Amino acid sequence: MIRVRLPDHLCALAGSEREVELDVAGKATQRSVLDALELRFPALKGALRDPVTSQRRPFVRFFACGEDLSHQSHELALPSAVVNGDEPFLVIAALAGG
Repeated sequence: MIRVRLPDHLCALAGSEREVELDVAGKATQRSVLDALELRFPALKGALRDPVTSQRRPFVRFFACGEDLSHQSHELALPSAVVNGDEPFLVIAALAGG
């Protein structure tokens, strides 16, 4: 069971709680977690990544275990603490401007 923590505006869009638990079949990667998240909450499809290219949206970041995973390969295995459910996979809305 993988825990995913979402920012408030995505919770509202998905109609979900701030933290959701997902069953991910096979290897737990960013791609498989996001696939499972979009499958469970179809309203999020296209909000986190481009639906054609699967590239992360510019103002969305992914963190786990205090590490920014945003620029890592989508196919790398997530840290064991995330896979075990000890730590959440964080979806963070980045801010821009000044």
